[in-house]
Amino acid sequence: MEFISEQLQNYCEEHTSPEDELLQLISRETHAKVLMPRMLSGHLQGKTLELFTKMQNPKTVLEIGTYTGYSAICMARGLSKDGRLITLDKNDELEDMVRGFFEKSGLSDQIDYKLGNALDIIPELNETFDMVFIDADKKNYINYYNLIIDKVSKGGLIMADNVLWSGKVLKDTSEKIDKDTKVIMDFNDMIQSDPRVENVLFPIRDGIMMARKL
Repeated sequence: MEFISEQLQNYCEEHTSPEDELLQLISRETHAKVLMPRMLSGHLQGKTLELFTKMQNPKTVLEIGTYTGYSAICMARGLSKDGRLITLDKNDELEDMVRGFFEKSGLSDQIDYKLGNALDIIPELNETFDMVFIDADKKNYINYYNLIIDKVSKGGLIMADNVLWSGKVLKDTSEKIDKDTKVIMDFNDMIQSDPRVENVLFPIRDGIMMARKL
């Protein structure tokens, strides 16, 4: 994920609205108690998601991949007053921690935290989504996209994390490419060629693909 120097990263963070105490707590607790803390959205990405959500002012947001709740809270802060965020995750071992963070955020009434396999849950959701954030197992990125595209409103946003995959997407296709990298490359190519959306790939952290449904 290290695409820019540490000094430049620090400069960017110093010129980004700071994390509040709750987000700092989530970051500390995640790094201290949870495996693979690099999966946390973190300061720059979290604020990016928050501002995108505030600009979109969505009534309904779907997040695929809750982890420890950092990104869900950031996006929930941008919901309309009667808005709702549905966040899906299969790791029930983190449930108590995550629900505790949601309670501390004061937004738990607007966050619907569902545990289970997203591939099973998404088809059962009857909502139309104004915004979707995909940040779960990479092997199913294309499956998630195909499941949600018809549930997204016109002008709605679909965002996907880790689409630069630590720079591995630049590998020469004549070289042997691991399965996860190939899935990400296929996903990016699919979005780029999908006439139903207009899109931009941001080199923020590990890459965020944003597609707006036409």
